Amino acid sequence: MSGALPYAHGGPPATGVLRADPVDFRVDEVLGFEPSGSGEHAFLVVEKTGANTEWVARELARAAGVAPLAVGFAGLKDRHAVTRQAFTVQLAGRADPDWSAVAIEGVRVLSATRHNRKLKRGAHRGNRFRIVLRDVRGDRDAIENRIAAIAARGVPNYFGEQRFGRDGGNLALAARLFAGERMPRERRGIALSAARSELFNAVLASRVERDDWNRAVDGEVWMLDGTHAIFGPEPWSDDLARRLEAGDIHPTGPLWGRGELRSVGAVAALERAAIAPHAAIAEGLERAGLEQERRALRLRAAGLAHAWEGSDRFVVEFALGAGSFATTVLRELCDWRTEMA
Repeated sequence: MSGALPYAHGGPPATGVLRADPVDFRVDEVLGFEPSGSGEHAFLVVEKTGANTEWVARELARAAGVAPLAVGFAGLKDRHAVTRQAFTVQLAGRADPDWSAVAIEGVRVLSATRHNRKLKRGAHRGNRFRIVLRDVRGDRDAIENRIAAIAARGVPNYFGEQRFGRDGGNLALAARLFAGERMPRERRGIALSAARSELFNAVLASRVERDDWNRAVDGEVWMLDGTHAIFGPEPWSDDLARRLEAGDIHPTGPLWGRGELRSVGAVAALERAAIAPHAAIAEGLERAGLEQERRALRLRAAGLAHAWEGSDRFVVEFALGAGSFATTVLRELCDWRTEMA
């Protein structure tokens, strides 16, 4: 994987193989709510192996005899993995098909009930991960110390490599969009998301290099842990210090768009400096009509646990909020290679 983004903990102490088999990367979606039990939408919990979320959604629509737009899901999940996530299928007066008999390669419908609304993107609380790294090499004490550091301090909340596509192709797509190419809504969204993520990562990288990505700088805007709620800037206080240390709040960086930065002072200055080399991307996002938003700079892995299986297999488990990337946690631990089919 790319080493272009700086590390917060001094570089990974291990090497290994990631995704040697889909079962090595397990993802369980955490919705944070239960289906209503009634309504015109079938609410399905699906396990998929080696399958793309959007492809599964289209196949579920085909099986139900409805349009693809009738299917909803909360988030895109890794293809090269075993993942469990929810889908809704709007049936509008139709009876449920026999979901247990639906034949989709790599897909099992684990449960089906009813729900009163379509699942929308971002509706989930987060995801739980169980990840196996194989052929792990490195000093065990250093690896254990790194796990402890990640648990205590968190990691920089970079957008992961998945956001940018194969060989960074989504950024090339954004360049074409900003040059005037017309695109379908879905491709346009992918391009804008990659461009915004590139700028956020640039700002966060500058904070990591300064070693203040998880500390307060004058003019900081804060985000409440587990939410998208922001507040500040406001004068530094003992209460803010306590909340920052406890992980209740996190410093933020910009998701670029039109309007003024909410940050002020030193934070605003360093954010503008980090964005300046990417002026064309920033201008493109502004022309596209996106508004300034914020994202937490620090990512905490909840329930972080690990175990060795034999001499060279390392298992790590943790939970992340929606919109964060498991590979962002792993990169601080292991410089991996992949052996996906």
